[in-house]
Amino acid sequence: MKLTKAISFILVALSPVLVEAGPIAYGICQTGCNTVAVACYAAAGFTFGTVVAAAAAPAAILACNSALGTCSTACATVALLAPTP
Repeated sequence: MKLTKAISFILVALSPVLVEAGPIAYGICQTGCNTVAVACYAAAGFTFGTVVAAAAAPAAILACNSALGTCSTACATVALLAPTP
């Protein structure tokens, strides 16, 4: 029983060393996505965060939202799995 607890403790203690996911890369990627979304809204003449995302929203805003969703999905599938030094 003591050996199992010791092994569990060692695995938990070493887990930060074993992590190869990229939370920093994910944060940077999401920041890039949001920056592009803000620029997209500005190009359409709106301010990001002030337009309600509904079916009645202008087509440009719906396109910006769609692009933001695609970019965020790419961040989640690529940056979170990227190894970090």
